[in-house]
Order: sequence, then C-alpha cells, then structure tokens
Amino acid sequence: MNQHLYDFVMKDITGTPVSLSSFRGKVLLVVNVASKCGFTPQYAGLQSLYGRYRSRGFEILGFPANDFLWQEPGSDQEIQQFCSMKYGVSFPIFSRISVKGRKIHPLYKYLTDKETNPAASGKITWNFNKFLVDRNGNIVSRFDSKVEPLDDQLVSAVEAAIAAPVAEPETIVQAR
Repeated sequence: MNQHLYDFVMKDITGTPVSLSSFRGKVLLVVNVASKCGFTPQYAGLQSLYGRYRSRGFEILGFPANDFLWQEPGSDQEIQQFCSMKYGVSFPIFSRISVKGRKIHPLYKYLTDKETNPAASGKITWNFNKFLVDRNGNIVSRFDSKVEPLDDQLVSAVEAAIAAPVAEPETIVQAR
C-alpha cells in the first residue's frame, strides 16, 4: 500500500495522469461524487466552498464512483460535461474509480484503512463522503454524505486547516 497520499498518481477526467504530490502544501477536500444521487446538488456547495477558499491554498478533488445504485453510469466525458454544464464545477474532477468493495481503488483503500487513517477510517457509506487533508498530506477530518459542503462544521474545519502552518521539511545534514 502507498505510504502517503502524495504517492498516488490519478487520471483526471480527461485521462491525463496527475500526481497528487502536485497538491503538496494545499488543504484538500477529497470527495467521491455521483451525478444521479440525492446528494448531487452538493456540487453547488462544493463549487461555492472552492470559490471561497481556493486563493488561500484550498483544493477539492472529486472522484466519480458508480458504487452506490449505479448513480454515476456515464463516461468520463459525460461526467465532465454534466459537472461543467449543470454546476459550473471548476475544481479538479478525476476519472471514475471504485471507492468500495473488491475493486476499491488504492487511493480509497488508503483513505479508509485503519492503518493509514486511524482517526477516520471505515468503509465509504455513500456518495459525497468527504475527507479533509491538511497541507502536510494528513487526513484530519471525515464528513458523512449528509454533511453539506457549507455546513458550519465543515467550513470551520477547512478554515482551521488553512490557518495551520505547513510542517518544515526535514533538514538533511550532509557529512563533510
């Protein structure tokens, strides 16, 4: 299993590989999304949250998944078009993956595993589960699908993560 969130390389919605290390130093909200779900209107709240905090080093990473009652059946192109046209999504959306079961993507295995996420581990319960990741790549909070993106609890956690300092990289002492 990968040892750190930044070890993963994911395909974006256009199929281009994106190293999650490119988000190092940013606060992340990682969300499994779907286009035909009762929680789909959360896209609007996610976009609003993104607009509010992006300039302060905040990113939302959307991972479409078709694991719950086939609520994300479209192709990547159809998903991208839906997100753009219906909700004006401008945060990164990635290629569809599985977030549970035998075909769980290693990223979601990492996010939900007790070893790598002792404070907020456990299976994904439905679409729009949210993981808040600090600027150092540590999972600091998890929010259920029912927690709206602009809920005070989630917004407060985002603001606290944005305000927290980035850990200094270890100083390498070279032998003389």
